[in-house]
Order: sequence, then C-alpha cells, then structure tokens
Amino acid sequence: MSTDTSLARPYARHAFTLDEGLSPRAAIGLVVLATDQTIEHEWRQMIDLPGVAFYEARMFNSPEINAQTLAAMEGDIAPAVALIRPGERLDVVAFGCTSGAMVIGEESVFARIREARPGVACTSPITAALAAFQALGARRVALLTPYVKSVSDWMADYIAERGYAVVGSASYEHGNDNEVARIDAPSIRESVLALGQNPEVDAVFVSCTSLRVAEQVAALEQAIGKPVLSSNHAMAWHALRLAGVKDALPQWGRLFTV
Repeated sequence: MSTDTSLARPYARHAFTLDEGLSPRAAIGLVVLATDQTIEHEWRQMIDLPGVAFYEARMFNSPEINAQTLAAMEGDIAPAVALIRPGERLDVVAFGCTSGAMVIGEESVFARIREARPGVACTSPITAALAAFQALGARRVALLTPYVKSVSDWMADYIAERGYAVVGSASYEHGNDNEVARIDAPSIRESVLALGQNPEVDAVFVSCTSLRVAEQVAALEQAIGKPVLSSNHAMAWHALRLAGVKDALPQWGRLFTV
C-alpha cells in the first residue's frame, strides 16, 4: 500500500514577477569588524529610507587596538567584500574602521575593496569625516577618541596634515574594542560638551565606530551650537551621498542637511 500522500495533495506552479527588491535607489555594502557592536545598530536607524538598503559582512580583527593589529586587517578586506551580495549591484562600499583606514591608508583600503568590486565608490569613517568637515565649512575641529594616546595623537596629526586644525583633543585611553562599545551615553555627552565649549572649535568629531553617538547628535548640537559628527554618523551620510541619495534628514543633525 502506497504511503506517498503527495499523490493526492493539490499542487500548482504559479507565475510571478520581479521587482527591484529592497534597494532600487541605493545598495550599500558595509564591512564590519568582528568586534564591532555598534555600527549596524546605528546604521539601521540612519539608513531607514524607502528604496535604500545596506548589506554587511564581518571580518576578523583583534580587540586590542594598536598600529600592528590595525595594519594586519588589510589582507582580509577583499574576502569580506566578496561576501556582500555577490553577483548583485552595489553602489558604494564602506569600510567600518576609522583607525584601521588611517593605518592601512585610505587608498590602500579602497584598492583592497576594488579587488572584489572593481570601480565601486568607496568610503571609510575618516574619509567621510574629512568630507563632512568640508561640507560643513569646519576648519577647526575637536577630536574625541577611545584610543590609547599614541593612536589618538596620530589621528590628530593625520587630520591636521589634511588641512584641518585640531584645536582640542580628548581620549578615554581604552584599548579594548569590546569594552569601548559599552562606554555610556552620559560619558560621551560630557566629553562632547567639554570639547565643544571651546570658542575656537567649529565642529566636534567623535572617532571610533564602536562609540554610540548617532542618537545624541541632534541634542549635542543644540547644547553646543556647533556640528557634531561621529565615525558611523559621518560614514552613513557619506555613503548615502556617494550613492546619489540626497534626502535631508535633520533628525540626525546638521550634517544630514547638506
């Protein structure tokens, strides 16, 4: 006796049509560090626009942040990018590490990305921050980081060498990326307010994709009367603009209106 019940089950093959999916306006690739606990959370809030989507892949990194561990990431960039929507369109690829992009070099990071995605538009947090300074007309900036002093000083020099005066700098001097993601909002607020009160400061930049800043930006700007940006915040803005998405989103601060 047959037990194949499929012989009596109604079945039909239905016709279907295809639309453009989640990202007809813009498809953005994002490389996330293995230790990062913040960037995806903040990007899900900021990049919440009809027809725009981002797709991420993670790559290995050491939780200890220093020049040697940052440089060691270069060889893993192209394999990570290759995992993002293979065979499908990407308009922009963003590399989610501020200090890593500087240690490896922005152009070297972009060269590794383009090994997997030839010709794609690229950004990184420091690339985006520099573009943001220009867009906001900020020539004198204050810098807040979680890094050990040697990395923070090197970052300040990197920004200064590109024509922007770093007129204030502060750091939490904490080298463990897993714990940097747990530095709380009141701590960051207090630091930004302290840096922003300097009359010489045009804008405050909070560096590190692990620090949680985006949700505070509008309130911080209101408190100090100056633009505030962070690694994730600036890179989301820059990725959108590179993808041709020009929507003004004032709820995310001044940068998202330019």
